[in-house]
Amino acid sequence: MNIFRLVGDMSHLLAIVLLLLKMWKTRSCAGISGKSQILFAMVFASRYLDLFTTFISLYNSTMKIFFISTSLLTVYLMYFKFRATYDANHDTFRMEFLVVPVGGLAFLVNHEFSPLEILWTFSIYLESVAILPQLFMMSKTGEAETITSHYLFALGSYRALYILNWIYRYYFEGFFDLIAVVAGCVQTILYCDFFYLYITKVLKGKKLSLPA
Repeated sequence: MNIFRLVGDMSHLLAIVLLLLKMWKTRSCAGISGKSQILFAMVFASRYLDLFTTFISLYNSTMKIFFISTSLLTVYLMYFKFRATYDANHDTFRMEFLVVPVGGLAFLVNHEFSPLEILWTFSIYLESVAILPQLFMMSKTGEAETITSHYLFALGSYRALYILNWIYRYYFEGFFDLIAVVAGCVQTILYCDFFYLYITKVLKGKKLSLPA
């Protein structure tokens, strides 16, 4: 554990809490991509299957349980409890265009050809592109609520901080995971335009608007 990973984890936690609070307080999931949330649920469900076979630390197990349970809760709120507020007309990104190629890549490029390792690799690849339906939805609507912008910024910051974590671990621990690093860089690059708009608009009190 180092400061970059800890702050990254806290940023990830903050993102999820902001999203759930937004939906619960407004009783609405307007502006949120259900497809991105399904992809994130797939990410955590496939990544943390070792929860039942390997114990690393109480912190590690607690975080795994939190991410799995909250991702499933988010999907439940969107597709059942607050289904009437879900904007399916704008959430039209084809998930199979991400899941199928990522699944194939996980079979071909992994550290070890075993079920858990392939599923872990699949989760890493999928997480790097899971935000695309959300960004696509925002581009179609042309705007995002402030609280949704805060959620996305915290989510993007988490992976950017993990890149610093990997740099730290490489220099001080000699640890380097090429798959995780490349996927993390791809994920961070996808957020770059959003980061720019967030800093230049949302932090100055303006509404985040995008070209539709």
